[in-house]
Amino acid sequence: MQIIYKNQIFDVKKGTKVIELFNNEIKKSNNEIIACKFNNEIKSLNYEIDSDGKLELIDITNKDGMRVYQRGLIYIIAKAFYDLYPKALFTVNYQLYHSMLCEIDNLNVTKEMINKVKKRVEEIIQEDLPITKKVMSKKEAESFYEKEKTLKGKLQLDLQQKKEVTLYYCENYYNYFYGVMPISTGYIKKYDILKYHDGFLIRYPSRKEPHQLSKLIESPKLLETLDEYEDVHKILNINTLYKLNETIKSNKIKDYILLDEALHEKKIAQIVDKIYRSKKTKVILIAGPSCSGKTTFAKRLELQLKINGLKPKTISVDNYFVERQETPKDENGEFDFENIEAINTKLLNDDLIKLLNGQEVKMPTFNFHTGVKEYKGNIMKLEDDEVLIMEGIHCLNDRLTFLIPKEQKFKIYISCLTVLNIDYFNRISTTDTRLIRRIARDNQFRGYSAIHTLKMWPSVNKGEAINIFSYQEEADIMFNSSLIYELSVLKDYVIKLLSEIKPEEPEFSEAKRIYWLLSYFESIPPKFVPSNSLLREFIGGSIFEK
Repeated sequence: MQIIYKNQIFDVKKGTKVIELFNNEIKKSNNEIIACKFNNEIKSLNYEIDSDGKLELIDITNKDGMRVYQRGLIYIIAKAFYDLYPKALFTVNYQLYHSMLCEIDNLNVTKEMINKVKKRVEEIIQEDLPITKKVMSKKEAESFYEKEKTLKGKLQLDLQQKKEVTLYYCENYYNYFYGVMPISTGYIKKYDILKYHDGFLIRYPSRKEPHQLSKLIESPKLLETLDEYEDVHKILNINTLYKLNETIKSNKIKDYILLDEALHEKKIAQIVDKIYRSKKTKVILIAGPSCSGKTTFAKRLELQLKINGLKPKTISVDNYFVERQETPKDENGEFDFENIEAINTKLLNDDLIKLLNGQEVKMPTFNFHTGVKEYKGNIMKLEDDEVLIMEGIHCLNDRLTFLIPKEQKFKIYISCLTVLNIDYFNRISTTDTRLIRRIARDNQFRGYSAIHTLKMWPSVNKGEAINIFSYQEEADIMFNSSLIYELSVLKDYVIKLLSEIKPEEPEFSEAKRIYWLLSYFESIPPKFVPSNSLLREFIGGSIFEK
């Protein structure tokens, strides 16, 4: 075989493992090399080369490398619990700031328990135990699951495209994680486990600072919102993909869709009730990351406001961009429209103050072709029974509305905070759900291919981290726009688009990862989605479409 690594050609005997070829380089690397990419597919360091191709070593500063690191860390901690508390029902709930919040469903989590587990985890890591991938045929797997009475990795049996079922073993412990794993326990270096609320946090380093743990940042409002939705879905008994698929296959999903949508409507009504009770609120500010469903949310919010006797008027922050020549630039010399300095906050605040004082204001319209504001005779005045709604990435940042008294502002953070897990050990990323929404929307309404969306996504995430996520706890209330059933609907829109991405494309590995995630979902026809659903924003057919 011939492989290309760092623009050099290497002759390699077929069946040689990557770890055998580059063991010295892996050991000497400043950052932990934990996996590899071969012909744009993420592979284990134990991958046996069986064809010509291009190889890249992946460390934990890479997003795929950090995913492998997190899987390995959770696997080791799950093994430690199994060794010490074999009957403990370990559950990964959701991701917080560089950490995973976990629970033990059938035991009280104590500091003593966590200290014992931490000690066992350190022993497992120090022993550098191999994590071995074992493959069974479907027939062998059926016998295995009949004997073991476990659900670990059982979803693989339901997937027609998979001819085999895989489990990862470490000593007498086994489990399955939906993605590449470290080849041994010794690859995990930095971590912490600490008791947190009713469960515990598994902490890991960031990609930017892989050799240390970041300061723990509390997110009480985010945690409360996640808990609220998880509790509801536990009551509905659909908190894992396995249970969702069983509900779909038994033709009972219609009722759950209506319940899920009713939960959204109830929450929006509660938000408006809170706004109404405050009496002083005159400016409602909405912010959230890409594909959170802000447009439909704002429309449904307006309806609820009207029911409460409040008349909404909308201001677009986009009309307050500074003139093009004044727009700040990023590190690449490109116009940075997501920078708050790209907004003329002085003019915006002057106009807002006039409106709040009952004055008439000449409203600007920004011409994106010429890069200047224009005045086309649009006059706005705010009556006593009217409130302003503003939506934009900076709406939670008080710099945007620095002259407006706090008591007159009501800030809403909206995001798709996924609470559905694949199983008790494998969670579905909130970012992945938003990406899937965006792929569907970009193709449906903008004619973009999946590869176009994947290329843009890292830049989108970067802007969100700077301008939105760091202000989310400033919100007066959070709205979770996720729907327990949405990926089953989005599957048929997105999976075909992902399959069109060729192996030679750099985005192929990400496309394949999302493809396999969606492949585990049973499909739901779009006709079951109500016309006022937030999900319609991404698939079309919304009652709010003009």
